[in-house]
Amino acid sequence: MALSPTDVTQLAAVDSARAARVLSEVRSARLSGQRAPVAPRPVIEQSWGRMLRGGVDPEYGSRSGLLSREEVQRRREATALRHVLPVLREGLVSVADVAHHIMVVADEQGRVLWREGSSPVLRRADGLGFQLGADWREEVVGTNGVGTAAVARRPVQVFASEHFVRAHANWTCAGAPITDPRDGRLLGVVDVSGPLETMHPATLAWVDSVAKLAESRLRELHVAALERLRAVAAPVLAGLGGRAVVVDRDGWTAAVTGMPYTNRIPLPTSPSAGRRWLPSLGLCALEPLAGGWLVRVAEEPVPGGTTRIVLDLTQPRRWSVTVSGGAGSWSHELTPRHAELLYLLARHRTGRSAAGLAEELFGDPARTVTVRAEMSRIRRYLGGLLEHRPYRFGEDTEVEVLLPADTDDLLPHSTAPAVRAARAAKTA
Repeated sequence: MALSPTDVTQLAAVDSARAARVLSEVRSARLSGQRAPVAPRPVIEQSWGRMLRGGVDPEYGSRSGLLSREEVQRRREATALRHVLPVLREGLVSVADVAHHIMVVADEQGRVLWREGSSPVLRRADGLGFQLGADWREEVVGTNGVGTAAVARRPVQVFASEHFVRAHANWTCAGAPITDPRDGRLLGVVDVSGPLETMHPATLAWVDSVAKLAESRLRELHVAALERLRAVAAPVLAGLGGRAVVVDRDGWTAAVTGMPYTNRIPLPTSPSAGRRWLPSLGLCALEPLAGGWLVRVAEEPVPGGTTRIVLDLTQPRRWSVTVSGGAGSWSHELTPRHAELLYLLARHRTGRSAAGLAEELFGDPARTVTVRAEMSRIRRYLGGLLEHRPYRFGEDTEVEVLLPADTDDLLPHSTAPAVRAARAAKTA
């Protein structure tokens, strides 16, 4: 009887050795272009496709070198993941140790920042290069629980020869992305890994639930920080006239006076005190507060002139938009969906309706509610630089799109029909 991908997953829970043999046959057939005894799971099939297009060595992969201890420490201190490390340890490490697993926490670039758990398994991980400071992105080491979860933006379990690189076929791992609950930006991945015989089908759900607890903790910390800033802001705003807003260091609003409440005010990449042009408010005066900024809206008109918008899609998972005008420049990191939408608008300078964007994003022109919601979020930081009815960049803007050297790497996460067509046509 032919097996299905689901059958292989169930088989692994009761006979990991046989399941590993089946998956080895599947991998060999896929690499040789022959018919496989069973189709790979879709998330694995998609990852293998990326590896083949990217030229990853299926035998050994590659290693880009470990980060220095100093750089690992610098990244630990800079990432928001440090705030949820106690949650991850409490939820994963003790069980992982008993089950002969290790817990690994990597940042958004796939660099391993923490490893804890079973000492024998840690030593085996060293042999795979799964060490502190290692680069565990897909394009470096192939399909795996860290890199694939980061690209797919979903929990992923990779078992035996589902790993693209043969050297990892005696390993099993389950990783879940941790995102910033404020804006959906990827912060990193938490992964539980171990030798092949430690595979358990419930591991993925376990890791995902702990990752969601970590995101809840980040949300609680954000709310508490805004409440503290609001207490600082109250007497300051009480003595002001005109329009003003108090935001945290990332631009999230704590309090306003004389103007409607907005969740977030986009700030310059490196804000400093003084007069600055902000896209949603115009010319403003920024003054530092404990934990944030006081933003006072000036009454003078915004300097005129052409505004230049650069959409940078060259990096595999870090896309940004940079706006330059008469009052300076600022940048904003984009979520995958916002990168898709702005790319489509850059291709259609005359504009697209909500139905047209839905057709290009989802292949379904009826999904206009989702498009309008995302465009509303984009307008929070691009403000008057975007028009609507139809959606388009303003006439007084110059728009440039920076694309990856290989068009196959254009928004590799995207399943949007228009993006896939651009990749297939080798032109963007």
